[in-house]
Amino acid sequence: MLTLVAMVNYLLDVLIWIIILQAILSWLVAFNVINTHSDFVRSFLAALSWITEPLYRPVRRILPDFGGIDFSPLVVLILIKMLQILLAGVAQNVAYSGM
Repeated sequence: MLTLVAMVNYLLDVLIWIIILQAILSWLVAFNVINTHSDFVRSFLAALSWITEPLYRPVRRILPDFGGIDFSPLVVLILIKMLQILLAGVAQNVAYSGM
């Protein structure tokens, strides 16, 4: 059970880094620092969007419109951290009950 919780926690850490990378790259694209005419850049951004968009979509439906500022990555990051805290509590309960 502890191994499963550790694996889920690791995957959530990877997801956090993917969300942060996607947010930074979207800023760089918005300020024309990154050239989106490159096939590699375009496919990389599409892959990141493919991973993160299913997480953002339900949050965007709930959040009000903030005039072009997207807070859904921040909300998803907070939810992931809350899930990690809950998983740590589960792991602690499993570890103490197993002793």
